[in-house]
Amino acid sequence: MMRIIESKQAGKLLERRTARLSEAETVVKPILEAVRRRGDKALVEYAKKFDGLDRATVRLHADELAAAAESLSPEFRAAVDTAARNVRAFSQLQLPKSQIRRFAPGLNIGYVVRPLDTVAAYIPGGRYPLPSTLIMTAVPAQAAGVPNICACSPKPAPAVLGTAHLLGLSQVFHMGGAQAVAAFAYGTRTVPKADRIVGPGNIYVAAAKKLLAGEVGIDFVAGPTEVMIIAPEGNPRFIAADLLAQAEHDVDAAAILLTPSTRLARAVAAEIERQLKDLPTAKVARKSLEKNGAIIVVQSIDEALELANRFAPEHLSVHHEAVLDRIQNAGAIFIGPFSPEAAGDYASGPNHVLPTSGAARVRGGLSAADFVKVISVQHLSADALRRLTTTVATLARAEGLEAHARSVELRLEGDGANG
Repeated sequence: MMRIIESKQAGKLLERRTARLSEAETVVKPILEAVRRRGDKALVEYAKKFDGLDRATVRLHADELAAAAESLSPEFRAAVDTAARNVRAFSQLQLPKSQIRRFAPGLNIGYVVRPLDTVAAYIPGGRYPLPSTLIMTAVPAQAAGVPNICACSPKPAPAVLGTAHLLGLSQVFHMGGAQAVAAFAYGTRTVPKADRIVGPGNIYVAAAKKLLAGEVGIDFVAGPTEVMIIAPEGNPRFIAADLLAQAEHDVDAAAILLTPSTRLARAVAAEIERQLKDLPTAKVARKSLEKNGAIIVVQSIDEALELANRFAPEHLSVHHEAVLDRIQNAGAIFIGPFSPEAAGDYASGPNHVLPTSGAARVRGGLSAADFVKVISVQHLSADALRRLTTTVATLARAEGLEAHARSVELRLEGDGANG
């Protein structure tokens, strides 16, 4: 049965689990260097070795994507359409809008928003095919106006390839791991060089993204997935189902319930055992719960919120919107009994590519704004520059940058203001 502990016993459980990236970095460094030096030749060698590639190129033909789409059921195609439509609508809300305003006489400042040119979506191909991750990575990029959207997967399942076709993607590659990250970071004859690589992956993908973050933009370095639920009361069946939905991802997933109710804690633990009996993914889920899961009995909701903010979970489920203002750190927040994490994973609109391992302290999930650049604009008249001359010159000379000061002053000497 899932362990029930008091909050004072939860110290080690709530300590941030750090991915052992150093070991993975040692493994991936030679792969990154080989792809950098030998391009497609090295990429194909690694793809054949690790990804089961059985052809001379990693690029998939458009006919293969179309054939995969034809094999999809009408129900699946409709689900992709609904999910993509909701994700697109939400993504459009996230985009900053270009604006230039008059801040003072003769001083117009603002910014313009421009999409990245090329982005790459990494779609894991491990235990489960993840067409939903393709939707969550490609659709925000489309909403941002990115002209070149690429995708890759180490095991491109028909559902993923068909979804790519339904979304209008044509640059899809059969490759994964560090070699795929390297290909997009450096570019090869076959694979375009990307401005940003997004999407989750295993520890080797995470290590490669970390090492190449200066060469290419990334979303974040992902660790094991996690959910934290805060519930003073509630339906034990719902809560147990949500914990299991997270635990079935993999054995390193973390699923934690915080509740002040011992009665609810026991009911949820019992319900988890009942639901595990006929869950096809029970073997993985049970090991995950035993290793990383717990029901923590807290003294109060105040303590639960304090623990949640300290942990900064990827997914945070709360009982009522009244506590929303007190949540500082979370990748995504789900409010109330009818807002399961699975809704956000697939179809409600917000992104499911979220920060893990405490990264929610500094950022939220993947956003359409991750696919654009905000470029500042300034337009000064002679009078506006004159009003700033003393400030600019004083600060420049304080820093020992005389040419900076002169570049302003000379414009205002004699007739220079008219030149």
